[in-house]
Amino acid sequence: DIALNHKTGIKEVMYVVNKVSQNEKPVLTMSYWSPIEKWGIKKYVQEFKESGGNGVITPDLPPDESNDWIEETNQQNIDRIFVVAPSTSEERLKLVTSKVSGFVYAASLMGVTGTRNEISQSAEALVNRIRKVTDTPVAVGLGVSTPEQAKEVAKFADGVIVGSAFIKLILQTKDLSKSIGAVGQLAKDLARSMHRN
Repeated sequence: DIALNHKTGIKEVMYVVNKVSQNEKPVLTMSYWSPIEKWGIKKYVQEFKESGGNGVITPDLPPDESNDWIEETNQQNIDRIFVVAPSTSEERLKLVTSKVSGFVYAASLMGVTGTRNEISQSAEALVNRIRKVTDTPVAVGLGVSTPEQAKEVAKFADGVIVGSAFIKLILQTKDLSKSIGAVGQLAKDLARSMHRN
């Protein structure tokens, strides 16, 4: 709602991608398919590449309806990240993993047991299923929000995706400079928790 209320659109996203890419780290975005399609697939991919972007997660784009997206992202060397869930059938899993580049996004909700946050058992099972059909790296997300959860996920996945926890921090803090500090601290804490010794 905040992004929509501030009229954040693709131009603003490209601006942020450009600024972040100056840190010489890979830049990924997540977008619903509709804005990309409305902007124009070819135009979006070209502008994303020119802005310094490296990959796009499209959670609502069915891979079997993504031929134009695949063609354009291949031409610009942009990674396509599709999402799979524990409910994804074996047949569908093979299709999705055959169309993805970069990594597979394994969406698995985190559960709460007692007072300790625990990783849903379905997360590791899903990663194992994915590894049986592809050598593409697998990153787990959707609900990972604490360093403890990230550490657990890093034991069986190639990557950990954290998004909502950062948004929550920003929304909780009215002072932008304080929220930037809080986001930076969470990022450091998450990174430290995942380093394997």
